[in-house]
Parts: sequence; C-alpha cells; structure tokens
Amino acid sequence: MSKLCAGLKRFVTEQDAPTMAEYGLLLVFIALVVAAGALTLGTGISTLFNAAGTAIGGATIPTIP
Repeated sequence: MSKLCAGLKRFVTEQDAPTMAEYGLLLVFIALVVAAGALTLGTGISTLFNAAGTAIGGATIPTIP
C-alpha cells in the first residue's frame, strides 16, 4: 500500500505534465474501484437490513398523541 501511495505522490509531484490519457486512466480505475465496492457493500448491507427487519417484524410502533 505504501508503494501505491508513494507512486501516486511521485505521479502528482513529477515535473512532467501528465497527459489527459493518464488522467482518464486514473479516473477509470477509481470508478471501477468505487463500483466494485458499491456492489460488495450494497449486497452485504441489504442482507443486514433484511435480517434486522425480519427480527423485529412483530414489533408495534407507539403513536404520539
């Protein structure tokens, strides 16, 4: 992980100006990571909420007068 951070830091601070293609590739990589994380977390969170809803399914909600 530290190599990745060091590489990104070097990429940003290098004297050579990055091209639009490099920025595009970086954007695509970030989008893929976000999409994979959303799919993974989305399924897990959905399962968690379904289990919680089933566990408290018979509860009644008190009304406020």
